Amino acid sequence: MHDLTPEAHLQPQLPKAQVLMRFLTADPAEWSRLAPRVVEAVGADTLERIVHATSARIGELATVTDSPDGLIVSGSEGQVRAWAQAGPDGELTALRIEGSRYTPPRRRRRLPALLTWTACLVLVVLWNVLTVWTAADRTAWFADMAALAAFYVVVEGCGAPAQQPRLLRRTVDAGAIAALVSVWRLPNLPSGHGILRLAGGVVLLAGAAWLIAAGRLHRWKASLSQPLLFPLEGTWYVVQGGGRLLNHHARVPEQRGAIDVVALGRYGTRSRPGRELTAYAAYGRPVRSPCDGRVISAADTIQDQNPGEIRYQPPYGNHVFLDTGREVVKLAHLRPGSVTVKKGDAVRRGQSLGEVGNSGNTTEPHLHIHAERDGVGLDLQFTGSTGRLFRGRKIRT
Repeated sequence: MHDLTPEAHLQPQLPKAQVLMRFLTADPAEWSRLAPRVVEAVGADTLERIVHATSARIGELATVTDSPDGLIVSGSEGQVRAWAQAGPDGELTALRIEGSRYTPPRRRRRLPALLTWTACLVLVVLWNVLTVWTAADRTAWFADMAALAAFYVVVEGCGAPAQQPRLLRRTVDAGAIAALVSVWRLPNLPSGHGILRLAGGVVLLAGAAWLIAAGRLHRWKASLSQPLLFPLEGTWYVVQGGGRLLNHHARVPEQRGAIDVVALGRYGTRSRPGRELTAYAAYGRPVRSPCDGRVISAADTIQDQNPGEIRYQPPYGNHVFLDTGREVVKLAHLRPGSVTVKKGDAVRRGQSLGEVGNSGNTTEPHLHIHAERDGVGLDLQFTGSTGRLFRGRKIRT
């Protein structure tokens, strides 16, 4: 008689570090048995070149250990990070090895939140009280107000206010109000003669406004064949988008027109108190196809990151890439287990693809979307949404 209870046939899964160590120390002739899916995906020759290149970087293999930054492959001359997945039978099912040496980061203790908010509050208060409120004449007041306005233009333009903690946002808002209230002093102040100081403040304000406007209005002048359907419903906030100053994707050619969006909750913030994934308004929200196309790549089994941390993983995490015939549209950082399509599937515009997650190179749940043609990023455009897609903009559907 066979015991069919779950406990009888489930075997404990080997740690990924142990599975990877066994693979790296095995003879290449054994790889097709130890990692058949990996060999099939990249080819035995390519895989052997990757392993040899890794050996050249780290020297003689010593250990593979698990760490908060990912799997660490250590050798006699250095370390590299790796990511791996393993089946219940110890088979290596997926592998990625970083192409550069790994240097362990210095772990710094974070200041308690109360001290951080207090420091911000003191900074804003000092700025207002010691400059605007103590200006000796009208010219000095206008000069200081221009400089303060330049500060707020940069904060609003680069800071993505709705992404910031509510207490910090309210503190900055209070500083602006305190500065504006000081206008009551003007009738009692002398005219003043600090023209150069005033000119400096105006130039600073104009420069800040120009930089933000340039970032918000920037276009790469490479258009989509047709506008896309925005893949999410509700109110979404662009935390990365626009020109180089406002979009960290701009330095990567195929991602230069990309945007990252987070959901906004009832009070205009992207998260509730707490560090769990479900505290973020974006997490688990449905993602639909922005276009007709064929799936050229899809992943669904990569674990979510813990908010605020980045463990080494494939940068897109769980994803769906669609080929429209004229461009490739990529959606990334999806929730594991939510992706509804696979490579080779034909999808229609508006079809369900998965849910927003936090997998890949990400510190909080959001959706990354970009379009590229021949490896060059395109300017995104969505039906029913006019204007540029810059950091700080809201998109409502």
